[in-house]
Amino acid sequence: MARSAVIGAPRGAFALMTVGALCLGTAAAAPVKSPAAIPSRADFTGEPASDDARRMADWVIAAHDNAGMPFVIVDKVAAKVFVFDTRGRLAGAAPALLGLARGDDIVPGIGQRKLADIGPRDRVTPAGRFIASLGRDLGTEDVLWVDYASGVALHRVITTNPSEHRLRRLASNSPSERRISYGCINVPAAFYDAVIDPAFAASSGVVYILPETRPIGQVFVQLALQAPR
Repeated sequence: MARSAVIGAPRGAFALMTVGALCLGTAAAAPVKSPAAIPSRADFTGEPASDDARRMADWVIAAHDNAGMPFVIVDKVAAKVFVFDTRGRLAGAAPALLGLARGDDIVPGIGQRKLADIGPRDRVTPAGRFIASLGRDLGTEDVLWVDYASGVALHRVITTNPSEHRLRRLASNSPSERRISYGCINVPAAFYDAVIDPAFAASSGVVYILPETRPIGQVFVQLALQAPR
């Protein structure tokens, strides 16, 4: 989604953590809870997940990197979204539609382009750590802004173009079928209403988008330095 077509803004403060760097939240983040009050690992409550998704979630909790906020892990290889509460317990998981093109870097200036000017190879869902908050797109629909400057949001699945078959793609068991968006993260509408909106209603949160073209440790450096369990 190009920001040139956007007039809404996130409700709360947010910031982008660039690829290859990682640190604790921002000044707007909630205070970090006492380590004794937080489990040492994330709880997926039996939900199937890749090794990278589990490793990322466990590191977030062990390092308190979510700074007391809810967090989301987007596994691009599996085309799946996991939402966790502040203590690392899974609130819900769902398939997701992601950027058409494989890649992990934000295309420079893409937030200023019109959708019609974004070619297929530039339709990338970027990897990295983002502080996200709820806002509006064209002033009518609420979305979770992941990177407002680049127009990347997590929102209900868009069905205005029937030829894209987005609902069918969401229902597919093949992750490759779920690559169709301009870079935004589309999830089922019921999942957005029942999980995303309540999770971020009271505060900002952290969205971790896992890479697909490079090792996870090249994007999340501190995770690579973690001692094996």
